[in-house]
Amino acid sequence: MIDLSIKIGNLNLKNPVMTASGTFGYGDEYQDFIDLSRLGGIVVKAVSGSNRDGNAYPRMAETPSGMLNSVGLQNKGVDYFIQEIYPVIKEFGTNVIVNVSGSTIEEYVAVAEMINELENIPAIELNISCPNVKQGGMVFGTDPVIATEVTAAVRKVYRKDLIVKLSPNVTSIQEMAKAVVDGGADIISLINTLLGMAIDADKRKPILSTVTGGLSGPAIKPVALRMVWQVSKAVKVPIIGMGGIMNATDAIEFILAGASAVQVGTANFIDPGVTMKIVDGIEAYCRLHKVGRISELIGGI
Repeated sequence: MIDLSIKIGNLNLKNPVMTASGTFGYGDEYQDFIDLSRLGGIVVKAVSGSNRDGNAYPRMAETPSGMLNSVGLQNKGVDYFIQEIYPVIKEFGTNVIVNVSGSTIEEYVAVAEMINELENIPAIELNISCPNVKQGGMVFGTDPVIATEVTAAVRKVYRKDLIVKLSPNVTSIQEMAKAVVDGGADIISLINTLLGMAIDADKRKPILSTVTGGLSGPAIKPVALRMVWQVSKAVKVPIIGMGGIMNATDAIEFILAGASAVQVGTANFIDPGVTMKIVDGIEAYCRLHKVGRISELIGGI
């Protein structure tokens, strides 16, 4: 038997395949396509302190080998999540992780405190790719001092596993990784989307209402692999890698680069059943290469 189980922090994953926030809804939307209990974990869409309507349309655009989005973390707030969503997703039979977003440190802390009380949520993923309104719109995840500050503030009130998701739109990804570990992160996930834009040449105007948006998909995979490898050399905490994972081979590459687990994002839009194919593909790879435990491959390059 091939052992696909992975332990990161206090999280026991059946296998290293997770879903990325913002690409899998709350998970229940995919129940007709896959067995959710077979996943290593699900990271649900962002939850903020209060209702967010998101950005104006159009807010998605297809690009060569990827897509741009500027959805704007649309959600109905943490109270709605606790009352309406949590009762459904707590029975999924896998690790359900909440992506927490905010515009101020106080908002991050307030949401984390409330999620902390939910018994069947074993971890949160802190999305620090959000604009800090108190700092004139500066993104939390692009300044190491602020990244440490927001991580430390959440760490004080959150008692379970704290995952911090890093933005790639920085000069030194290693410096940002060290900053959030200094703040108390148990696990690091990366990368979030790269900043990009698309233009309609006929209309002579940007396609997205916000002009710029986040680029995801196969186009960003080489950048994501490089950053996962760099961070694995810079810090001691476990890493969850993501960025353009479309198949099992992509997932194996991230694990070899130093990731203990992976998140699948854009591929879910193309094939709702892709995560199951990746799980099966990883097992087939291990069998072919006579690898008894997937953990043997972590950082194997």
